[in-house]
Amino acid sequence: MTKHAITGAFGFTGRYIARRLIDKGIEVINLTNSPERVNPLGQAVSIRPLDFENPKQLVESLIGVSVLYNTYWVRFNHKLFNFNRAIENTLVLFDSARKASVARIVHVSITNPSENSDLEYFRGKAIIEKALEKSEISYAILRPAVIFGAEDILINNIAWMIRKLPILGVFGDGQYRLQPIYVEDLAELAVNQGEKRESVIIDAIGPETFTYKELVIHLANILGIEKPIVSIPPWLAYRLGLLLGLFVGDVVITQDEIKGLMDELLYVDSPPIGKTRLTEWAQQNRQSLGLKYASELRRRVDKHKAYTNLVK
Repeated sequence: MTKHAITGAFGFTGRYIARRLIDKGIEVINLTNSPERVNPLGQAVSIRPLDFENPKQLVESLIGVSVLYNTYWVRFNHKLFNFNRAIENTLVLFDSARKASVARIVHVSITNPSENSDLEYFRGKAIIEKALEKSEISYAILRPAVIFGAEDILINNIAWMIRKLPILGVFGDGQYRLQPIYVEDLAELAVNQGEKRESVIIDAIGPETFTYKELVIHLANILGIEKPIVSIPPWLAYRLGLLLGLFVGDVVITQDEIKGLMDELLYVDSPPIGKTRLTEWAQQNRQSLGLKYASELRRRVDKHKAYTNLVK
C-alpha cells in the first residue's frame, strides 16, 4: 500500500489532506508533537512523533513514505515557540525526508515570501522554500494567502468581532487586498500535487479577491449585522488587539500581521486555483460562523483537545 505522511494530520489543513488520502486508499502517517490530541480520523491514521530533537527517529518514521505533506509552522513568536526554531525544525524535517528517500514533499507556504522581508513570518517561509528547492527532493510549494473552513481562525474571529464589538475597525483605509482559499480546495490541490513529480510553486488562492474593508462589510451583511466601520491607525489597532487579547487569552493580531496585510502580501496577480467562494460558504454557515472565539494559543498549548469545528 502507498504510504504518505502529514505533519499535523489532526490539525486544520492537515486533517482535510488526510481525509482525501484515506478516501484514495492511501496509508496515512500523522507526524505530530501532540500525540494525545483527540483523533478525528480513527484507525485509518497511524501516529508517529514529530520530535525534531530526535532526527534519527524522524528518519525511521519516514522510511517507506513516498510523499510528505508539510503544514508545520508558527504564527508568531512566543515563549513556547518562535520563528527561528520553526525554521530550524523544518530544516531537520526536510533533511530527515531526504535521508529516508521520500520521493516528494508538498509544502504549505504563504503568498509573497521573501528572504529580504522585514517580517519574520514571510522571511522564514522564504528561507524554508529555498532550502526545499536545494534539497534534491521533488517538491510542490503551495502558497495560500488566507485559508478558511470550519476550523479556521482568521475568518471566524473577524465574524466573532462583528458579532461582539460595538464598532468595527479596519487598519488604515482598509483598501489592501487578500484572496482566501477554502481548506477543501487547498487539500485537493495538495493531494493532486502529491501524485506528481515535477517541482512547482503554485499561488493557491481562491476565486474572490477582497479589500479588507470589503471582507468585513460582506461578512457583516451575511450575518445580518449593521455596525459602524471606522479606520484605525495601525499602532492603535495593535494596542486594541493587545487589550482584546487579554480578554480572550490569545494573541489576536501582531504588528507583523497588520503590516503584511497593509503591504498586500496576501495578494498576488495569479489565476485562482480554488473554486469555493468565501461569500457563499459564509452564507451557508451564517448561523454558527463567529459564535465562538477561536484561540491560537489554546490550540498550541492544549495538546489533547481536538480542533474545534466552529461552524456546523
